[in-house]
Amino acid sequence: MIDLLRYDFMQRALIAALLVGLAAPAIGTFIVQRRLALLGDGIGHVALTGVALGFLTGTAPVLTAVVVSVLGAVAIELVRERGRTGGDVALALLFYGGIAGGVLLISLAPGGSNATLMSYLFGSISSVTVQDVWVIALLAAAVLGVVTVFGRELFVLCQDEEVAKASGLPVRFLSLLIAITAALTVVIAMRVVGLLLVSALMVVPVATGQQLTRGFRSTMLLAMLCGMVATVGGLTSSFYVEVPPGALIVLFALGGFVLALGLGRFVRRSRPQESN
Repeated sequence: MIDLLRYDFMQRALIAALLVGLAAPAIGTFIVQRRLALLGDGIGHVALTGVALGFLTGTAPVLTAVVVSVLGAVAIELVRERGRTGGDVALALLFYGGIAGGVLLISLAPGGSNATLMSYLFGSISSVTVQDVWVIALLAAAVLGVVTVFGRELFVLCQDEEVAKASGLPVRFLSLLIAITAALTVVIAMRVVGLLLVSALMVVPVATGQQLTRGFRSTMLLAMLCGMVATVGGLTSSFYVEVPPGALIVLFALGGFVLALGLGRFVRRSRPQESN
């Protein structure tokens, strides 16, 4: 661990990984509770179009990805709320349109090719710049700020939308807030985990926390801890085996889920014996 800290690019990557590990499960807890686990996947595909647009126009891909993914998140929430199209169909439309748009735009970019998108699809250690770290830090602060300030209202909305309406909460605003925050989280994580795997980091740590805790807040805190362990563990391992970090980060997260699943079953089985 000390050896890799001698490299500037690893220091930047580890800082980014810690921020991603905190932010992704935090908003992911609300997404899972609202049964929109695939929302991150849909936004990730749209963000791919934003990245390609950045290459085409010669601007920073991270910034164009923020704009396009936020617009996509708002669009899918409005389609889900107003249209006859179900949430799963709206997500599917987002999947297809995002991938098609990304491939088309990167092909039109000067000197562009599908290989250019690889570091954004699966993450890359060496590609995290100082500017990326600052952008990730600001976006992560925004995500955690939303969770802190609106956490109680978002919890009520995710539990039961009808109860939220009856309580006088601004349901449309809160729904859009979740979607936009999820979009920011996708952009935060794309440099470390990759756009195709970012949704796993928003969902798997939450599922891990649910195996060991019952309360909403304790689940979120444990999910954030699991997210940080997965991102740092996967990133460190990818440095030594020289593979994209996204796959190893997700495998670390899945390994934690399997361990939590076994531990949770063991604890539940042992409780009746203790009471006797």
